[in-house]
Amino acid sequence: MRHVAGLIFAVLLAVAPIPGQASLPAGSGPRIDPVRYRLDPARSTFMIHANRSGLAWFRGKSHRIGAKDFGGEVSLVPDALNPASLELTVRTASLEETDPIFTEQEKGIIKKELDEIVLETAKYPEIKFKSTDVKGSIAQGAFDVEIGGDLTLHGVTKHITIPARVTLEGNSLRAVGEFDINRKKWGVKATTAARGLVRVRHTIKFKFDIIGTRI
Repeated sequence: MRHVAGLIFAVLLAVAPIPGQASLPAGSGPRIDPVRYRLDPARSTFMIHANRSGLAWFRGKSHRIGAKDFGGEVSLVPDALNPASLELTVRTASLEETDPIFTEQEKGIIKKELDEIVLETAKYPEIKFKSTDVKGSIAQGAFDVEIGGDLTLHGVTKHITIPARVTLEGNSLRAVGEFDINRKKWGVKATTAARGLVRVRHTIKFKFDIIGTRI
């Protein structure tokens, strides 16, 4: 009887967790830490498309506003959707007209209006996006995702969803996608021309082709 009790005690010791050490669920593998990528603006494009309505002349033409100064970080686990995250910051003062349809003089006027009227860059120096959730699927090494998160623009923060296609190659990450917002919800003004007959539409489109380098 004493021999049986000793045997049971030994078995219990063998299967009991060591104090201070968490036990892993059956079949679980080792934890894989996310890989981090720093966004590279020199190899990336981040554009804002603001289309006109009304008559088409000068500021009533459609605009292609490019961000020259932005940064951020992507974190993800290869071959898995989660955990994953995206943080992006755009310096509003770096936004400028890029469409060759405008002359350099016209681009200068548009830049002044962007800084002083539309974005008020001195008061709101940054546009920020921070993800809160990532959904999607993985196929043939590519991630087709919907990134939910908070967009802060013109001092207003609202939740949006950004669809994107993410691919990995070597030490590089590439994310391509686009999304729309209603500028009025963020309190963003638009300039007009021809006594108000020309104006920028409420909906503006963001397009991005972003490259990140593994940290």
